[in-house]
Amino acid sequence: MNLFLIRIRKLLHAISSRPGRRALRSGVAASIEHSSALGGTQYKTIVDIGANVGQFALFARERFPNATIFSFEPLEDCWPVFANIFAQDEQVQLFRCAVGPTDSTATINVTAENDSSSILAPAATQVEVFGTAVSAKKIIELRRLGSILPTDRIVPPALLKIDVQGFELDVLRGCEEVLQRFNVLYIEASYVELYERQALAGDVIQFLLDRGFDLAGVFNQHTDQSRGPLQADFLFRRNTSSSRVKP
Repeated sequence: MNLFLIRIRKLLHAISSRPGRRALRSGVAASIEHSSALGGTQYKTIVDIGANVGQFALFARERFPNATIFSFEPLEDCWPVFANIFAQDEQVQLFRCAVGPTDSTATINVTAENDSSSILAPAATQVEVFGTAVSAKKIIELRRLGSILPTDRIVPPALLKIDVQGFELDVLRGCEEVLQRFNVLYIEASYVELYERQALAGDVIQFLLDRGFDLAGVFNQHTDQSRGPLQADFLFRRNTSSSRVKP
């Protein structure tokens, strides 16, 4: 479905409910394009890494009303918008940091469209196709997921969503100590290098296969007319009978 139709669907969806209309006043619409990928299971815990201004959290709050949502976003420009949307919602908590393999700091490349910002620098294809340009660099806090969320706070069935512009494999390494608490992983990954030195979709898939997660579907694929498929959302399910998990 092209971007124009997606935007129309999001607008119509937003104006159909009071929370949607309230979020729309902040310029935010729920990311309903994930509906087909994430139907069925009613999750009790959702971890939203790369929350931006709350688009996915808003979708998850509507679709999974009994879930506790833990969102992670390191860009301070996004925090007031997110906080305004979920100000009265005790089931949504925002952590103002990124997730990575160590408890440390990192420099993030801030772009004009802040949902394209990344710890990795934009590669030539990202610039040419999406017009991404770095407007500033900022120091952000980086934390391992397990150092913030102990296993007893991740109540199954649990969903881990990752949308971090090329930094996916580093985020997964930062989640390893709690990864087996999640039933489903939903990760945006790229087929080609959109950010410098990023891991590609094949690397992410192999990493998760080695840890007992099977690829269950590919959704929302973005295809460029001249370059072909660039990126998509990948759905993984934990194989509870698998013996492939690395120690």
